[in-house]
Order: sequence, then structure tokens, then C-alpha cells
Amino acid sequence: MRTVKSVKYVSGYTLLVEFDDGMVKSVDLGPHLEGTIFEPLKNREYFKTVQVSEDIGTIVWDNDADFSPEFLYEIGVDVGKPTRVG
Repeated sequence: MRTVKSVKYVSGYTLLVEFDDGMVKSVDLGPHLEGTIFEPLKNREYFKTVQVSEDIGTIVWDNDADFSPEFLYEIGVDVGKPTRVG
């Protein structure tokens, strides 16, 4: 099971996400913001408030929206293994 270690906003609906294996992936969540819980994330200023919840090991927003780390890992594009992104 994967966990997210850090996250950094890039632009639009794209984040750099670092996982527990050290892999960093560029994740575009734009196509995945469907449904009531994700509606507030379409506001880019709100989207930028993303943070990592150490309790559940993934990215979250204050409205309780989150994405599973496995999903993020699957849809992300590898960008390498830097020391930290956030």
C-alpha cells in the first residue's frame, strides 16, 4: 500500500506528489474532479490548499475531499526521485 509523503502545487490542477518509495509523480487531477465532494476543488485557489494527511497517508482538502494514494500513483507521470518536493 502506497502513502503520500509530500505534495506541491504546480499549476492548473496539477500537483507534484512524492510517495513513500521516493518516486515523484506529476498528477493532473483536472479530469477527476467530478461529484459533489470535488466541486469546490474546481476553484483553483481552493485547490491550492491541498495538504498531506499523515493520518490517512494521502492528499486532502478541508472539505474532506481526498484521493487514494494508489489512484494518484497510477495516474501520475514519473518525474524522478528528488529528495523532497514540498
